[in-house]
Amino acid sequence: MLGNSSSPNCTLSSAPLLGEICKLFVMVLLIVAIILGNVVSLLVFLQARQFRTSQGYLKASLALADLAVGLIVVPYSVYREVSSLASGMGQGSSSCSIPSLPCFVTGPIFAGCTFVSITTIFMLSVERSVAVLKPLHKRAVITKRRTVWLILLSWSMSFLLAVVPMISSPDITLQYNPCSKMCTYAFPAGRLSGSPWNVMMLFPAFDFSLLGATFTINFITFAAIRHYCKARGRLGSEAQHGSRFSFSDITAAKTIGILTFAFSASFSPIAVFVVGSVLGYQWCQFSFYAFWILTSNSCWNVAIYSAWDPKFRQGVRELFSRPVLNSASQRPSHSTEGDSSAPACVAVLKEMFRPENA
Repeated sequence: MLGNSSSPNCTLSSAPLLGEICKLFVMVLLIVAIILGNVVSLLVFLQARQFRTSQGYLKASLALADLAVGLIVVPYSVYREVSSLASGMGQGSSSCSIPSLPCFVTGPIFAGCTFVSITTIFMLSVERSVAVLKPLHKRAVITKRRTVWLILLSWSMSFLLAVVPMISSPDITLQYNPCSKMCTYAFPAGRLSGSPWNVMMLFPAFDFSLLGATFTINFITFAAIRHYCKARGRLGSEAQHGSRFSFSDITAAKTIGILTFAFSASFSPIAVFVVGSVLGYQWCQFSFYAFWILTSNSCWNVAIYSAWDPKFRQGVRELFSRPVLNSASQRPSHSTEGDSSAPACVAVLKEMFRPENA
C-alpha cells in the first residue's frame, strides 16, 4: 500500500528458508482468519433484524473492506511468495522491487480499504456520540438512507485518494516489494528525493487527522458516559427509569472506542515507515512487520465484537443454530429454504432506502 519502494540494483539477501516459510504460513493463517471472521460478521449484520440499523450498516461496510483485503490483497502476496520459493529464490530473495501488473489492482485496493476502515470508524464514533449526547435527535439526524449514502461516499473518496499518488506524478508506480511482501508505491532509482514523492505524506496525514478527530469524539462520548454513570450512582435505582441512554448504547460506545485504539495501534508502524521512506530511509525488515501488522487488523474486529458486544454474540449463536433447527424440523420443505435467502437480501436493501417514519 504505502511506502518507499525505490528500484535500486537488485541485490540478494540470504534470508533463511525456514523464516520465509514461517512468514508464508502466517499469511495463509491471515487469509483464513480474515475471510471466516468477516464473512460471519457480514452474515450477522445483514441477517439479524436487530443489526439493520445505521450502526449495523457501518459495521457491515467495515467488514466488507476487511474481507476485500483477505480475498484479494493477501492471496496475491501468498502467490508471489509461493512462486518465489518454488523457483528456488527462497534462500536468496531479491531486495529490489519487482514490477507487476496485478499490483495496480491489489495496491489501490489495500490503500482504499485502509481509508475506508478509518472513515467508517470515524462515522461509527459520530453515530455513537449523537446517540449518547443527543438521544432524542438520533432518529432524525442519523437515518439509514443518510448512512448508506455516506458509506458510498466514503468508499468512492477512499479509492480516489488511493490513486492520487499515481495521478499526481507519472514517476510513482506500484511494484511488488519482497521486503514487505506487499504491493507498494514505488519511485524509480535516483528519483527518490524529488518533491512529488512528498505526496505520499498525504496518506498518514489523512489517517492521523481522522484518527485525531475520532479520539476527540470518543473522549467527549466517554466523558458524557462517565458523568451519567456517576449521576446514576448518586441517584440509585431512581435513575433507572429516567435514563438518557441504554446499556447497549454504552456497550456500543466502548466497542467503537476499542476499534479506534486497535486501528491506531496497527496503523502507527506503517505511518512511521512512510515518513521514514519519504526521508530516504529503507527499512526492509521493519517494512514487513509494519505492513502485516496493519493487515492483521482486518481480522481483529470480529474478535472485538465477540468480546465486547453481547448482541453480536447472540447474533452469532442464532446464525449457527438456525440451520440446525431448520434441518431438524423442516427437512421436507427443501424448496422454501432456497428462496428464503433471496427475500432476506431484498429486505436489507429495502430497509436501507426506506424512509424512517417510525
